[in-house]
Amino acid sequence: MSTNYVYGTGRRKTAVARVRLLPGDGSIIVNGKPAADYFGGVARDGNMLLPFRVTETEGRYSASVLVAGGGVSGQVGAIRHGIARALLAAHPDARRALREAGLLTRDPRAKERKKYGLKRARKAPQYTKR
Repeated sequence: MSTNYVYGTGRRKTAVARVRLLPGDGSIIVNGKPAADYFGGVARDGNMLLPFRVTETEGRYSASVLVAGGGVSGQVGAIRHGIARALLAAHPDARRALREAGLLTRDPRAKERKKYGLKRARKAPQYTKR
């Protein structure tokens, strides 16, 4: 296997994706399976491919991804973040386009912890007067 790849780590919620971009035909392999098979029919409306579209590099790179943690949405977001970071390493001049599309910023939103005395993070038990 060739070693001329670029690497990027993406994170979203509790998911972490390690992305390797290799020169290729645009295929994305996630945990050893094609992305469409791994995520089912939801290969997530091309959301993962957004960094390629923004930098106009569709079909020039193949991605090999190892992703762990989180759910489908978090994993897709982590992969998108990782691809954007890897593209930045390959094309430093694409920074402006990736930044304007908001692809380099790690989405800090995560699940809020549950507090004692409450049913969920903020939902309180129903108040009873009598």
